[in-house]
Amino acid sequence: MITFTVNLDADSAAARLTEAVGAVPMGLVAHVNGQANAARKGISVPADQILEVFRPDFAIRVWNAHKPAGIDIPLRIHLYDAGGRTVVAFRTAAEVFAGYANPTLDAIAADLDPIFARILASLDPYKEPST
Repeated sequence: MITFTVNLDADSAAARLTEAVGAVPMGLVAHVNGQANAARKGISVPADQILEVFRPDFAIRVWNAHKPAGIDIPLRIHLYDAGGRTVVAFRTAAEVFAGYANPTLDAIAADLDPIFARILASLDPYKEPST
């Protein structure tokens, strides 16, 4: 899993990632904003957001390669607050598809991982140094 912290709040990080998703181009399938959903119930929680990202042509390739792997798409980028710092977490397509031991899925992952690396790189100027 790729995990790093950024010097942005979760909303700002989500906005930058969303812009990068469109630029690569991929599609933002869903944006689940946990703290906004909790706030609608009158509950205050730390930031917790998930961006679900994929594209129909990749979905079709996954389904054709191994239909059960459809449960693992779209791929997700998780943003959450940990002690006042925004954490970004992402499982690569290679990681997600590894358990299927399917060479066609491995090839799809090889196409997807550089795209997602570019999406995550949109946050590089805001990365906090590793400790």
